Amino acid sequence: MLLAIDIGNTTVGWGVFQGEALRGHWRVGTDASKTSDEYGMVLVNLLRDAGVQPDGVSGVILSSVVPSLTPVFERMAETCFRRLPLLVSSDLETGLTLRTTNPRELGSDRLVSAAAAYARYRTCLIIVDLGTATTFGAVTQSGDYLGGAIAPGLGIAVEALFSRTAQLPRVDLIRPKAVIGRDTVSGIQSGLIFGHAGLVDGIVSRMQGELGGAARVLATGGWASVVAPESRTIQEVRPLLVLEGLAWLYRRSRGDAETMPTDAEPPSF
Repeated sequence: MLLAIDIGNTTVGWGVFQGEALRGHWRVGTDASKTSDEYGMVLVNLLRDAGVQPDGVSGVILSSVVPSLTPVFERMAETCFRRLPLLVSSDLETGLTLRTTNPRELGSDRLVSAAAAYARYRTCLIIVDLGTATTFGAVTQSGDYLGGAIAPGLGIAVEALFSRTAQLPRVDLIRPKAVIGRDTVSGIQSGLIFGHAGLVDGIVSRMQGELGGAARVLATGGWASVVAPESRTIQEVRPLLVLEGLAWLYRRSRGDAETMPTDAEPPSF
């Protein structure tokens, strides 16, 4: 079995795959103060609860956008599973040609999601990751990764509004009944959710113009289920795109995969 680990700024996600099938996936808060032993204890217990023993893990692949935690999880993989993890970087063969000015600056999660999406669809793509930051990546029909855009994420906007104002409350991010809020809470929800959807649509539309035509638009990330239903441009939500991509990149590195399997029915939202 393969263990895929995605270290993000807010959460750490991991999934265990048997072949192409995802057996289980989990997410915990990112904590740079935790040791490899602490993370290992949590992970091993979760795997055992799912019926997976540590010695059943035959490979580990790791994507990290938190540099201080990368060696922590490398040690964890070696200690708990006796495996040296495959670390995602711009040096890894992904099937994409990186056309950015400095490919080493590209976040590994953005690289993985773009590679996975292109392997699945082989077409011009815009990938929107609605996580701690809202990021956009553009891939051409021929597999060139051109770059993209980065904006503050929806969670960051919530915290900034709450912490920088004296009278505005913290609110749950649920869709209000109307754009015109009749009270403070619904007004904040409207501005945050519909406003972020407008941000996504605006950037996607501009990127499509620069790409010279329509591109397939995929969304992933923790806030995708909140924003995508309000977006005019997002066509598909794949919440586990990074984990799926990690599993595919590992198989590709071993010569076991060239393209991603295509769903009979695309995920809906």
